[in-house]
Amino acid sequence: MSIKIITAFFITYLFISCNSNDKKADNNSDSAMPIITTPLISYNPINIYPHDTSSYTEGFLVHESNLYESTGHTDDLPQTKSLFGVVNLKTGKIDIKAELDKKKYFGEGIVFIKDKIYQLTYTTKIGFIYNAKTFQQTGTFTYPSKEGWGMTTDSANIIMSDGTTTLTWLDPTTFKVIKTIIVKDEKGPVSEVNELEYIKGFIYANVYTTGDIIKIDPSSGKVVGRLDLSNLVTQEKNQYPGAKEMNGIAYDYATDKIYITGKMWPHIYELKFEH
Repeated sequence: MSIKIITAFFITYLFISCNSNDKKADNNSDSAMPIITTPLISYNPINIYPHDTSSYTEGFLVHESNLYESTGHTDDLPQTKSLFGVVNLKTGKIDIKAELDKKKYFGEGIVFIKDKIYQLTYTTKIGFIYNAKTFQQTGTFTYPSKEGWGMTTDSANIIMSDGTTTLTWLDPTTFKVIKTIIVKDEKGPVSEVNELEYIKGFIYANVYTTGDIIKIDPSSGKVVGRLDLSNLVTQEKNQYPGAKEMNGIAYDYATDKIYITGKMWPHIYELKFEH
């Protein structure tokens, strides 16, 4: 074999080898791409108010400058009831506006839309409708989700959670499903999405059994921010051993105030954060 042939063969081998290594380097570069984590939203507690430790919080909102809370009942906690009403921030007690038969229904989230209040129940797939001025029950509705958890509104539609990764938009007149989204962060779908609040174009949601409130883009379901309130959860449980999970986000559009609480917490917190 001539020197020329050997040289040509060696150059060809080097070329193929370099290309192969370049591809491996590219593949390694792709696999080593860092996962972009959800931005953490910083916050400051502004005020602390009392909260009734018998209130098993399921819904929390502000309507016409009044803070409303809806609660559920569990047989393990005989002091709890399924009701909703206006919270007195001086005492934490609820001025009851409507109460369900706790032998039949477990009350969940509520929402005001125009002249009506809508209330979910846990496993019966029945919702209740009330006159927003008199609080008299005017009807019922059904929904396709197996369970009812949290509620909020974009001013036009009911937005509800059901304890899964899905949020559902319902027409408040026909109760037909308008759309659904899957809530997801950098790790994938987020399950057990609970109490909801619509704030300036985004949905904020408690994640059940955690100290997290997530900020959700309603057009895509992507989690675009997260508040870690685990220190408040710990603080509440240390002060009152009967305190349960964090659950409750209420936004006052008139004053730009945000309130949070939890099931049977001794306190309601007013928080300040960028939203």
